[in-house]
Amino acid sequence: MSILTQGLASLALVRAGCPRAPKELWIAAVVAGVIADVDLASAWFGPGAWLRWHHTYTHSLVVAVVLAAAFAVGYQLTAKHALREQFSVTNAFALIFAAELLHLLMDVSSWEGVALMWPFSARRLAMDWAANLDPFIVAVLLSALLFPELLHLVTSEIGARDKRPRGRLGARIGFVIILLYLGVRANFHGNVLALMDSRTFRGEVAKRVGAFPESFSPLTWHGIVETQRALHTLTVTTGPFGSFDPETAETVFKPEPSAALDVAGKTVAAKRFLEVAQFPKASVEATASGTLVELRDLRYQAAGETNHEVLAVIHLDANNGVVSQELVWAAQ
Repeated sequence: MSILTQGLASLALVRAGCPRAPKELWIAAVVAGVIADVDLASAWFGPGAWLRWHHTYTHSLVVAVVLAAAFAVGYQLTAKHALREQFSVTNAFALIFAAELLHLLMDVSSWEGVALMWPFSARRLAMDWAANLDPFIVAVLLSALLFPELLHLVTSEIGARDKRPRGRLGARIGFVIILLYLGVRANFHGNVLALMDSRTFRGEVAKRVGAFPESFSPLTWHGIVETQRALHTLTVTTGPFGSFDPETAETVFKPEPSAALDVAGKTVAAKRFLEVAQFPKASVEATASGTLVELRDLRYQAAGETNHEVLAVIHLDANNGVVSQELVWAAQ
């Protein structure tokens, strides 16, 4: 999810679990809650680096444990004795690790996926329940953080004193609401997948289906259906007034098997692309000097996130020899 969402979630986590933690640990928890997204900088080094780094190494449980331990060691070395007496190194480690774990769980609930078990497995886990920037989740987190502050200002004006930790209950309620919201989204997501899987598309049954979230409506999903001969993209509305018509799907037929396609699929660029792609679509075009093969992942279009969409482009000569191969930004 977005850095904004992750930062707000980290603040709410500290308020829900350790509202009396020193300000140094509040700052550390927020940093820990967003530091995994340092891999966004990989976009500066090109699409190849993006595929290799984004949501991989820094988004694993192993790295989360290492980073939490590093924060704890830093706290042990720099915090004053009185501060460590008030808030132990063990508690500091638990708080930082919880912030990092929350980041990973929120990213798992979205559509891009994270290599949670790296270095043991490079497989990316994505539940496809929520968009990267979900206005409802942001609104709940902001309310959970700001409403207790507003209430505190009101009560202080009338002279009332409350010795309880401020905002703990509000933050916990906020997390409960978000969990319920994600549960509703998960239910709708499952319904959409089952609905698409039960229909035929141009006379063919579905081999694979995927449903990707709409930011502003949990009832609207963007589906992809793979059949034997084609890939179909469509919008599905679920809920009591939902609608779904397979005939409205936009269909892209797969290219016929060919030697050029086989050669292109064995290139390094194609292999790196296919390691990440979930719904790859190949296009084969004859050129004056040979063949142009292009691979794209329809998932980006369905999720409405095309800023960092990557294509694999392979040029072949007339004898199907590889002339060039590269990963490029789709926007370019």
